[in-house]
Amino acid sequence: MAAEGSAADGRAELDRKGGPGHTVLLALLAAVPLVKIAWTVGGGSHTREVVTTMGVPNLGEVLVGMVTTRPLLGSLVAVVTSRLVFALFAARGAVPRGRSAGALARTVALILVNPLAMGVLCWVFYGPWWGLGVALAALALRQGVVQEYRAGRRTHPSGRPDTAALAPWRLRLVAAEQWAALLLTVLVLPLTAFAAALDGLAWDTVLRCEVTAGSHTEESRLIELDRKGNGVVGWDLHAREIVNGLGCVKEESLRVRPAWWNS
Repeated sequence: MAAEGSAADGRAELDRKGGPGHTVLLALLAAVPLVKIAWTVGGGSHTREVVTTMGVPNLGEVLVGMVTTRPLLGSLVAVVTSRLVFALFAARGAVPRGRSAGALARTVALILVNPLAMGVLCWVFYGPWWGLGVALAALALRQGVVQEYRAGRRTHPSGRPDTAALAPWRLRLVAAEQWAALLLTVLVLPLTAFAAALDGLAWDTVLRCEVTAGSHTEESRLIELDRKGNGVVGWDLHAREIVNGLGCVKEESLRVRPAWWNS
């Protein structure tokens, strides 16, 4: 019993710290934007130029651009974030105790609100099927957490469990859900994020602009970095330098170089 209680305390403490999802998301937040810029513009001094022009605080725009234009990556981020947030609040007592109608209603609301919100966001950006898939996946990956807190397999801040020990078939479902969440978080999401970073697509709008160098003006393709007055500051894909562009027209394709695996 002591060992079981210690294991329950350990799982709850891991939830309070954000679990592996917290570590993975922070690592991706730091690494993926720089990898994306480096591969897209050619690495080295080019990367420093782009980062300096954008400013380090604006590197989040690279992630936003990647997530909003790549349905699989955005959906994985939504599912992992939804589970991380739920486990964090569950460890702090958000899962209601008792079997009353009020406790049941609060539990159902707690389970449904965040997955539905994530589903709506993905619906807006990627379409209804992506939204539905994200909502269902996020719902599925939190059932085990609820059952473990209610059964005492994870220590609830308010004290003793209010349900009997989980049946063997429920334990198997909980274990399967935990393994699925772990694989999704530490393997599938990082692989998808780095694949998106190396896919040769721009992280922001690609424009065709008039660029002046000395007395010569020519049309060039730019990755937009900033807006200045009636023009843009962008990365010139031909000259491979930061330039000012005027009279810009948006291009539909974000393709600026071959993907890493095709180069």
